[in-house]
Formats: sequence, structure tokens, C-alpha cells
Amino acid sequence: MKMKLACVASRAVRALGLSGLAAGIGLAVASPALAQRTTVVPYLEVQQVLSADLNEGDVLTYTTLAAGVDARSSTRTGQGQVSYRYERRIAWNDDLADEDVHTGLAAFRAELIPNMLAMNAGALATRARVDGRGPIFGFGSADSRNLADVYSLYAGPDFSSTAGLLDVAASYRLGYVKVDNQSLAGFPLLPGASPYDRYDSSTNHTANVSVGMAPGVLPFGWTASAGYAREDVDRLDQRFEGKFVRGDVILPVSPTFALTGGVGYEKIQSSQSDVIRNEGGVPIVTPGGRLVADPSKPRLLAYDQSGFIWDAGVIWRPSRRTEVQARVGRRYGDTAYTGSVKHKLNSAYAITGSVYDSVDSFGRIVVADLANVPTNFRVGRNPLNPGVGGIGGCVFGNDPGTGSCLDDAFQAISTANFRNRGANLLLSGGRGPWSVGIGAGYSQRKYFSPDVLNGFALDRFSDESFHISGNLNRQLSRTSGVGVEAYASWFDSGALEADTVFGTGVTGSYHQSFLLDRLQGQAAIGLYTTDSGTFDSTVAQALVGLRYSF
Repeated sequence: MKMKLACVASRAVRALGLSGLAAGIGLAVASPALAQRTTVVPYLEVQQVLSADLNEGDVLTYTTLAAGVDARSSTRTGQGQVSYRYERRIAWNDDLADEDVHTGLAAFRAELIPNMLAMNAGALATRARVDGRGPIFGFGSADSRNLADVYSLYAGPDFSSTAGLLDVAASYRLGYVKVDNQSLAGFPLLPGASPYDRYDSSTNHTANVSVGMAPGVLPFGWTASAGYAREDVDRLDQRFEGKFVRGDVILPVSPTFALTGGVGYEKIQSSQSDVIRNEGGVPIVTPGGRLVADPSKPRLLAYDQSGFIWDAGVIWRPSRRTEVQARVGRRYGDTAYTGSVKHKLNSAYAITGSVYDSVDSFGRIVVADLANVPTNFRVGRNPLNPGVGGIGGCVFGNDPGTGSCLDDAFQAISTANFRNRGANLLLSGGRGPWSVGIGAGYSQRKYFSPDVLNGFALDRFSDESFHISGNLNRQLSRTSGVGVEAYASWFDSGALEADTVFGTGVTGSYHQSFLLDRLQGQAAIGLYTTDSGTFDSTVAQALVGLRYSF
């Protein structure tokens, strides 16, 4: 469960959610004083794509017609950015289905009361792999029944102030996630493999409050904090609830080194409805592969953990450019390790990373990753995969070392809660005509779930994943540029009937603007591979296109 602990050292979702944030950003246009800091660029686009399966020899083509908007606003009282795109893919072959695809990202922060009260909001529309046992496609044009549309949004205030010598802080976040995977009704599985229940939607709430005092008056600093989290998932009426109270201290040992520790109490519980079964006790599954809840039966407990928690660690700041934190303690009935690193290589490049251990869910991770997207993020330039999320789904900020990688959530979509342990690392920056972004992460999930499938249960079932992705862009002139993107991904579901899944890919692109920068020509080529045991594919793609910006 990712809850923000105070530290003394410092279906109306789809286009509606994104366009709503865009409207909020666009409000600044109404004020002449703010208009010079706001840009809104709508565009229309046409692309022709050729896709060749090098294993089977099939060659497919399709045309993409797209409309979108890129908007950004930076004022004295707030910052915001939105990038939204709708495209219609028209297949030239019967083997490829026509598709409507929504992709977009929005992030917004408004200072309602300067240095005291701020409102944050964000929205996401993307595509993601559903079943981890299926093939990995790192390009958005894949015609696969293992891809689903994912939509998410969040909003909430942050409060911080002082009361005498005390620092007071509070925050609240409301998040929503919707998954549209109706096309998965016929998703093929290996003989003997059990289907996972399909995700529908979830709503989650997170609230935190803290009060503390920095070192100075006392030789140590202290914080008292409390937090509450709740998530309601539509599938089987799943319910998660977690709460904690704790106290933390920080003891400076030198100007660059400090000891820190905390102790508290935490209670976490997750439950769900039982399912409707036939006379033989076998769960009834809908034609779309969904289990059906039976509210007349007692609720089933999936996870129940309560007790004292503690951790101790160090904070090291050898310079203004570097900070390292490391902690070890007891949480979730087990030893827990957490940490973070921030290092500014120079004025143009920076590295950030973390080691985490939490009880989480797909929905809560998506919302948390979305909340970490900076309000001045870079818009992707890969014409073959213009969306956000999925494999290679890192969003990099314009400020060095800032960004958020969504791969930890989108490796696989599950309705169950899980113990989530792993690490991630992000490097980004740019100087002159160059910009670079690299994100990598490892994650291990141990699921908590009651047995509702006559012997098969996700409880204590684990999977592992690793991903790395990066991009390198160079502006050749004021009107042209080139870019390279690459990714590699590995997923092990841990199931006896499933193979380890691999996926790799590389894309190169070029763009050139004409007619006062309103018309832009695009060209891209890509090579992608995926191997899931029963499915082995190597696909080459080529694209040419035109974009007109208004």
C-alpha cells in the first residue's frame, strides 16, 4: 500500500477526462495577461503504415486518420499540459481489423493559495497488455486480443503550512481507472491454463495528514502522521482498506549525514464477494470470461494484516546535487527494504531511482504513476507508437531527472491486490540539440486472493518482470529532427502452464516541417520481436505521414 508518509527532511473518462483538463488549461487563454504563456496546437494527421510479419511472411497495410491537440500553460498560479490524440485505423486487408484508438496524457497543478493550498489533476488514455502470459507488443498498432484500452484520471488538493514552530501538511487524492477489454472474449490460452478474471473499473481514495518540527529547536526533528487508503473494484465487489498512524524522528549527525527511524501501527484488509457456481460447484463464467458475484454468500477475505510497523535508516546528502536514503524495517508481517537516490550529473542531466515495498493493486499503481507525471512533460515523437503507457511507457519531464514509468503497472492487469517489491531507475535530460531519456525497472508481485476457481487461486502466486526503455532525439535544424527509441521487456508469470515472455523493439524516425512549420512530414521504421512460447513473432514496420497544425 503506497501511502505518503510526511518527512521532516523536506464512463465519462475517455476523451472527456482529457478534454476536461485541456479545457481547464485553456481557461488561461481567456485572460490576455496569461495568453502569452499558453499554447494550444490542434492538428490533423494522415499516415500510411506497412507491417510485415517476418516469421509468417504476411504483409499488411493500413491508413491512419488522426486528430489531436497539444496544449501547455504556465502562469504565476499554475502549470498544466495536455496531449490528446484520436485516430481511426483503416485496414487494407481483411486480416487486420479497423480500430478507433484514444491516447493521451494530461497533468495540471494550480496554486489556489500560494505556498499553502494547491490542486493537482491528471488523466491518461492508453493501451496495455492484459494477460501477462500473452505476447508482448511494444507498438500500439498491434492487432491483438491481448491488448485493452485503459483510461484513468485523478484529482486532489495538497495543503502545507506552519503553526508556530510546527509544520502541518495534508493531502487527498481521488483516482479512477477503467479497462475496456471486451475484445478478449476469445483470448486463447494454453491447454489446462485457467483464465484470470477480467478487470472492469476501480475507484480509490488516499488521504494523509502530518505535523512535525524540523531539527533546530530540538537536536532532532520529529513527525507524527496518519494515512488512510480505500479502493473499490467493480469486479466481484472487491474492497481494499488500509490505515496507519506513526511517528518519525531524524537525528543529524553531521551537515551531510542523518539517522532516521519511525514506529507505528497499521491495519490492512482486502475482501471480495464469492461467485455464483453451478450444481457441481464450478464457477459460472460469462461468454466474455468474467466471473459473476454472488452477494448472498458471505464475503471472502483475501488479505488481513495488522500490527506494529517500524523502520530505521540513513539520509546522506554529500552535496547539493546528491541525496541517498535507505531504510530497513518490519511491515506487512515481513522485513521491508525501501530507499531512494537523486543525483544531478550536471545542469543538463540527472538520475533518480527508488527501491519500494508496498501492498498495492493495478488501479492504485496506475493512479500513483499518473500523479508522478510532471506538468511539463515531453511529448513523444515516435509516429509508430504515439501513445503513452504499455511497454516503453516512460514519460520524461523537461527538467532533468523528472518523469514517471508506467511499465510497472502495465506489465499485466489483475483484479487482485498484491505485495509489490522492486526497484526503478530513470535518467533524463538534454543539452543543445540533444535530449535523452532512459527508464528501467524490476518488479515482483505476490498476489492475495481467495480460492474461487475450484483449486486455482492467485493467493501467494508470484510473477516477476523487468523492463528497460529509452529514447534519443536530436534536432537537426529548427524545422527537422531525428529520434531513436528502443525497449526490452521480460515477464515470468510463475504459472506452471506458462512460458517466460520476452519482447524487444527499436524504432527510428525523422520529421521535417514546411509552410511556416504548419505542415510536417514524417517517416519511421521499426523492428519488433515477441516470444511467449506458443507465439513467436518478428514484425517490421514502415510509416510515412503528414501532419497539419492549426
